[in-house]
Amino acid sequence: MLVVHHLQISQSERIVWLCEELGIEYELKTYKREKASLLAPAALKALHPSQAAPVIQDGFITLAESNACADYILAKYPNGKLVVPPSASNYADYLYWFNFANGTLAPAASLTMYLRFAQLPPDHPISGMAHGRLKKNLSILEHRLGESKWLAGEEFTAADCMVVWNLTNARYYANYSLGEYPKILEYLKRVAEREGYKRAIKKGDPDLEPVLGAEPPKPLSPGDSRL
Repeated sequence: MLVVHHLQISQSERIVWLCEELGIEYELKTYKREKASLLAPAALKALHPSQAAPVIQDGFITLAESNACADYILAKYPNGKLVVPPSASNYADYLYWFNFANGTLAPAASLTMYLRFAQLPPDHPISGMAHGRLKKNLSILEHRLGESKWLAGEEFTAADCMVVWNLTNARYYANYSLGEYPKILEYLKRVAEREGYKRAIKKGDPDLEPVLGAEPPKPLSPGDSRL
């Protein structure tokens, strides 16, 4: 059976959500972050040299890296769902948005998080560059969602599973507002209505309040009582 190792309040929620949307049988193992460091506990780090979530196991296979885990699951347990075939007119859109999540949006959001941890002032040139890069990428998303119900087209796909984390619960770390992006907020309302998303949050992060509105929550810090 497929085993999904999920670090709570982390990007590995994508893989839990993907499995729920596919309706496949899997075993979920969850791990709490260490309060002192916000990092993964030793038990999860021991699973793979990356020492990060997500990690999946399937028989003798142990695999990390979000995109790799998603690609593996979609290839082996697809049920004919959530992927766009190469013959479809929107195949390139699917590929772009599926990879936009980790290739473009996540690095931009993560940079703002690291600058917050470094306590770099907002008027520092590097802060301005980082926030400008994030704003540019959010604007790209906003434009797309003004054209299309879901990222790859009119149907929900795995591309949505990959992107949404960066817009929602990643903001427990990367503290930014979506107030300037009404189409993104409408999109997140549609996400919140999906039964697969509800089940994924309930199973993987039952104590978590998903960040689905314009304003971010108070950012998580070492020693946070919410962990």
